[in-house]
Amino acid sequence: MSEGKPVVLTVTGMTCQGCVNSVTRIVKRADPAAVVAIDLPTGRLEATTTASAQTLAQAITAAGYGAHTA
Repeated sequence: MSEGKPVVLTVTGMTCQGCVNSVTRIVKRADPAAVVAIDLPTGRLEATTTASAQTLAQAITAAGYGAHTA
């Protein structure tokens, strides 16, 4: 099993805890073993994951949010 690396993204468009839960699920779909922490007021997503930052940003963007590396 590969060890995850830290990924930090800024996610825009999240307005509530439901959005945070949705974005967390998107990250978990890409890497079920990911450890995810999201700060809603700042939009900062920190994850320890085997998925690349680009992969996560693309998946989050495809779901209707904005995402870019912090």
